[in-house]
Amino acid sequence: MITVATLRPSPHGTDGLPPLVRRARPHDAPALHALSLAFIRSGALRPRGIDHYLAHAGEFLLATGRGRTPALGCLALSDEGEGAAVLYNFCVARGNQGRGLGAALLRAALADARHRLVSEVFTATTGGAAFFRRHGFVPPVPGRAPAAWTAALDPARGSEVLSRRL
Repeated sequence: MITVATLRPSPHGTDGLPPLVRRARPHDAPALHALSLAFIRSGALRPRGIDHYLAHAGEFLLATGRGRTPALGCLALSDEGEGAAVLYNFCVARGNQGRGLGAALLRAALADARHRLVSEVFTATTGGAAFFRRHGFVPPVPGRAPAAWTAALDPARGSEVLSRRL
């Protein structure tokens, strides 16, 4: 019998090493903005100027390859009070999708949320619901999502709101 191995995408960055996920710092704002631009242009992400990335750098996790590689992915976690947090601006550079970078970012964000004693994490997605569902996200109980956040969602974008209890 001959068996054929199916190659899975590497969970590593383009340099072959595991990604480094770290908290972004203000000097990372240009890289966060540049990484997000393609997704903003496609309509997958809400438009945000570089000032947002500068002012909210501490909310962002940044995935990079080891060494001197550009930003490969990012994700922000905003504390909304009362045990709730919102994931937003989640993106992985096109050439690096399907390699486990998004999962690494999400694991780090959920660990951060647990450390902050968040009990439920919410997100809105326009096309990646399958990814979030694989990671335990489901539609939230009506009325549980942070009211100010849900009010700011643009209904024309057709976002699906999901949550995960921690």
